[in-house]
Amino acid sequence: MAKNLVIVESPAKAKTIEKYLGSDFKVMSSVGHVRSDTKVDVHDNFAVTYEIDPGHKDIVRDLKKGVKDSETVWLATDEDREGEAISWHLLEVLKLPKATKRITFHEITEPALKEAIKSPRTVNMDIVSSQQARQTLDMLVGYDLSDVVRKKVPGAKSAGRVQSPALRLLVEREREIEKFDSKFSFKVSGKFNKSSQDFDANLEKVAPKSIEEAKKLLEELNGKKFIVSAIDKSEGTKANPVPFSTAALQIEANSRLGFSSRTTMNAAQALYQAGLITYHRTDSLNLSKQALGNIAGYIEKTFGKGYLHVRQFKTKDASAQEAHEAIRPTNIALETAGKNDYEKKLYNLIRTRTLATQMENAKVAKTNISITPEKTSYKFIAKGEIVIFDGFLKVYGNSKDVTLPDLKEGDEVAVNEISAKQTFMKPPARYTEGTLVKKLEELGIGRPSTYATIMSGIQIRGYAVKGESEGEEREVSLIKLVKGKISEEKVKEKYGSQKGKLVPTPVGELVADFLCDNFNQIVDYDFTAGVEEKLDLIAEAKLTRLKMLRDFYGPFSKLVGEGAMANRYNSSRELGSDPKTGKKIYAKIGRNGGFIQLGENEKESGEKPRFAPLPNRTTVKTVTLDQAIKQLSLPVLPRSLGNAKDGTELIAANGPFGPYLKAGQYNISLDKKDKEQDPYKISFETAEKLYQKKKDSIIADWGEIKIVIGPFGPYIKGPAIKPASGRGRARPNNAKIPSDLDPKKITLEQAKDLLENKPKATSRHPKHARAKAGKKTAKKTTKK
Repeated sequence: MAKNLVIVESPAKAKTIEKYLGSDFKVMSSVGHVRSDTKVDVHDNFAVTYEIDPGHKDIVRDLKKGVKDSETVWLATDEDREGEAISWHLLEVLKLPKATKRITFHEITEPALKEAIKSPRTVNMDIVSSQQARQTLDMLVGYDLSDVVRKKVPGAKSAGRVQSPALRLLVEREREIEKFDSKFSFKVSGKFNKSSQDFDANLEKVAPKSIEEAKKLLEELNGKKFIVSAIDKSEGTKANPVPFSTAALQIEANSRLGFSSRTTMNAAQALYQAGLITYHRTDSLNLSKQALGNIAGYIEKTFGKGYLHVRQFKTKDASAQEAHEAIRPTNIALETAGKNDYEKKLYNLIRTRTLATQMENAKVAKTNISITPEKTSYKFIAKGEIVIFDGFLKVYGNSKDVTLPDLKEGDEVAVNEISAKQTFMKPPARYTEGTLVKKLEELGIGRPSTYATIMSGIQIRGYAVKGESEGEEREVSLIKLVKGKISEEKVKEKYGSQKGKLVPTPVGELVADFLCDNFNQIVDYDFTAGVEEKLDLIAEAKLTRLKMLRDFYGPFSKLVGEGAMANRYNSSRELGSDPKTGKKIYAKIGRNGGFIQLGENEKESGEKPRFAPLPNRTTVKTVTLDQAIKQLSLPVLPRSLGNAKDGTELIAANGPFGPYLKAGQYNISLDKKDKEQDPYKISFETAEKLYQKKKDSIIADWGEIKIVIGPFGPYIKGPAIKPASGRGRARPNNAKIPSDLDPKKITLEQAKDLLENKPKATSRHPKHARAKAGKKTAKKTTKK
């Protein structure tokens, strides 16, 4: 029997901690939250009813046994608000005394753990109250607002307190892009040569507005001598970066590695729980004295004293409260770490950035050479830059030298070519996950622990998607002056790339518009930031949870009542009339996005209208009448393609979850990205191949129970599990096949046994059953 029981929230974290504590300590995990909030009673001071999650009952039983067998219990959940709340729930569920020892540590290392055990505290109820206030607020807004939005906006699923302002940012940026007037001018540049060295220079302060002006300029320059009129040399520095906060890590990982916020946080959590980096949810830029000493020693030993410049950074944001130190490696000398490529790449990013913060600035030599055509006032500028001391660039970042020939004033340079290229002004850039996180941080919306949830939330709800288009091609004019001759040609360039950018969907735009019109307070940036500040005040014991919720809920409930009376939103747009039938053609938004409709609604006309999908790369706002007529000429779905060799009819169709091929008892999903699998154009040959592939993937078929080959190998597929409430989507019911069993020899009885006795899945996060205030809930509840 161990004298001490340490409870953490993660099995991986428990495994790491157990390595550093002696035999007197046993470490167990709560596997996230053990209870969920199921009801908020707005008439009883916003009392919350909690229930133990069904998947956590066995875990709670084991924890109670561990408590009974130990002399001292230590609550060692994460040091942020969520971690503090988990510790409080454990106090309540395990019936521990309020004086139970609570320890926190910024890194999972032996010295940090031993230091934490020397100075325990108790659960901080102010921090718990702040977390409960946020949870209650999100629950009230999520339930009441979502109910109105679902009824009033076609295709809307829900609305959240923090996700809604983020969606508004995306929609406002999209509107800026739509309204942008992309004017063009001509950029004039020259390719010069001196002493057998080529170099480029751009014409300053002159940009022709038309082809005629550009040609006239080149004619004026034809035959001129180009003389070096000035040389300006200077030295400059490139400043090193600051340590990583959570937001900065997500921004940089998105920019450099292409990671989503969720991918970054999952990899960071794994690295933290393995004891490889410090806590990954933090606003702080601070590095501990011990860490600074270790980093400085490593830099001096590895790169030399000339590369070392010890700095301490201070956090500008006064609300930085999630932790006490920036994200850094726990052992700076460890060059590579992590179980997979994601973790290894992120670790390398964190480590090199940390080193860079304590290294000297880079020094560069800059040279600007002015070249003037004789008897004119024009000036071409050639810019050169050479790194004379790499400093932090040795480990983080890169810099390409641009060298210029050795020139002096009065030198004549040879002209290889002068060109004028038509250049369009660029509209504001769409947000990536990284730049959206940065904008939210600037506005004070969200906190380190919520950014990843915001990013995934707006995409899961179908309000925004990551663009895949590389852009469209357009022709631009290029005018050249070469060896005394002026020529004009058309060259192609790509513009408007959406790849990796967050693009609001038609439904997302409707939701944002509805919220702005009816719930402006919820999507107001200052209001949302103000809520975050109030949550900080609760954590600091300067504001009570009850006052904060009362001040918010009164005006909010009034808005909900008014919003319920609003007209149903639909951005239906009349495009014109069909030349064949004379019926009106509309572009509309429905549950699954935009579509084309020919004719009036059936209730109004008594006749069922025809539907067609929007063309690729168009929206309800941008689609034209001609495009709509072309779409309406596509075959009507579902359409029969013919019978396979075994007699099964193959039918191309469109369903609520996208296009699919119906083949007897099978519904085979069609890949939207594959043009050959377009349900309107798919050939019989392609459909038959997909059907045969589906049949080949099934090892055994007993009706509701099958053995199929999936992307990760064979598994047993059972009948879907329907929700106990009878509402909502059924859950998949699959079971792994043990490695010692041959999938081809498994019997029906063995398959049933494996489905019935598969391990129960547990969740790290509580499932919020958003019940109406005052609605009865199950027994065994606890009010707070």
